Amino acid sequence: MTDDARLRLRPLGIDTQQEFVIYMQHDCHVCRSEGFEAQTRVEVTLRGRRIIASINLVDANLLAPEEVSLSTSAWLKLDAAAGDFVIVEHAPTLDSLSAMRSKIYGNRLDAAALNAIVGDVAAGRYSELHIAAFLAACAGGRMDLQETIDLTGAMVVVGERIDWGRAPIADKHCVGGLPGNRTTPIVVAIAVAAGLTMPKTSSRAITSPAGTADVMETLTCVDLDVPAMRRVVERVGGCFVWGGALSLSPADDLLIRIERPLDLDSDAQIVASVLSKKIAAGATHALIDIPVGPTAKVRSDQDADRLQALLEQVAAAHGLQLRVLRTHGSQPVGRGIGPALEAHDVLAVLRGVAAAPEDLRMRALVLAGELLEFCGHSTPGAGRSEATRLLDSGAAWTTFQAICEAQGGLREPGVARLREAVLADRAGHVSAIDNRRLSRVAKLAGAPGSPTAGVELHLKLGDRVQRGMPLFTLHAQAPGELAYAKRYLATHAFMTVASEVPQ
Repeated sequence: MTDDARLRLRPLGIDTQQEFVIYMQHDCHVCRSEGFEAQTRVEVTLRGRRIIASINLVDANLLAPEEVSLSTSAWLKLDAAAGDFVIVEHAPTLDSLSAMRSKIYGNRLDAAALNAIVGDVAAGRYSELHIAAFLAACAGGRMDLQETIDLTGAMVVVGERIDWGRAPIADKHCVGGLPGNRTTPIVVAIAVAAGLTMPKTSSRAITSPAGTADVMETLTCVDLDVPAMRRVVERVGGCFVWGGALSLSPADDLLIRIERPLDLDSDAQIVASVLSKKIAAGATHALIDIPVGPTAKVRSDQDADRLQALLEQVAAAHGLQLRVLRTHGSQPVGRGIGPALEAHDVLAVLRGVAAAPEDLRMRALVLAGELLEFCGHSTPGAGRSEATRLLDSGAAWTTFQAICEAQGGLREPGVARLREAVLADRAGHVSAIDNRRLSRVAKLAGAPGSPTAGVELHLKLGDRVQRGMPLFTLHAQAPGELAYAKRYLATHAFMTVASEVPQ
């Protein structure tokens, strides 16, 4: 490679999240000689480090012909500095793309093909376009049981896998779709207080206003690597860690990033995503909460039956003991919808505050009791009473504080700068709450990007309403986001107040 093929780096500070992009002048001599065009996939080399990136072409006002720039994530990955010289070449041919195209045309994939695809995804060789095509090809029931088993295995193989050297190792997961259903921090605190080991890894929000990692990040540090996670668990018995900070099932985080804007939730991808992370994190026993409701992610018992069967079969194939608990998903849980608002609810339950949301407390106790029985800590039928004892005695709260302190300290979640109540325009009762629209409103208000943003609910299904009574309060950090949420609400109300019928 001659010096003429080298290009000098110039920082532009463009954030593309995790996508690697290289910016080149459209009249660059390397572009002309290599035939590069916009979106061409190229290999970028700097001092022996290599990444695969997509080309974006710019004009001479941003870069000179001999200059290139990198997106922030690519810059960090290569540990680049201004003035460094990089070499840009065509990316190696990906044999796995033929398998991906085969899936698009409806053919099934064997374990070798899925291992190749997932391996290339994890290595950053797939563009976002390729990943989106793969996700779409697998959605809508297009993957059979064996493909789902093999996809789960492939996602485990490409990352690190933790062995805790003992059993049981407990885990709990909710398939989602129910705003405010933040039971996990409470369940972990109860389980660890009971003596179980529970290294909890969680995702950030995908299609919701908050994930467990988003909520816990308002309370403590969740960006722990595997050695730090081990130290916390060995010290206090459990942890709350963002899965994206770990090398456990790394392909899943890349797939989730593309799923978010596509709003895809295929059964096979859900199962592979959930179970691969449980297996990689060393879990031996996993409790899965499936909320079922007309506006939840799982809308009917028939859908729940299909998802439960797939979860159980894939878990069994990988030696993971699994129990599914089906719960009501007709309305949100707790009062807060958004990271900080949900964190306030969690703290209220753990601290035993009299005004704590009772539905969140009871739901967490049911799940914790089930987990205690499943892991052999409590005899059948005694788990809930033991969970209640640990919560009411303050043992769970003490344990929660110990976990947070081990992860860098416990802090109080913030409060939004802007708050505006939405009032009832008629008397009656709350007859329906649309979970999906509620999630949309909370996101438009700024959640989870603005941790204090979201929606605070004041009423539940069946509650009586007087005209002028606050139904809920919007929380936002920016006036534009508050206005955006209000505009959406003007035509997409998520709470229905039915007028009382005269007797």
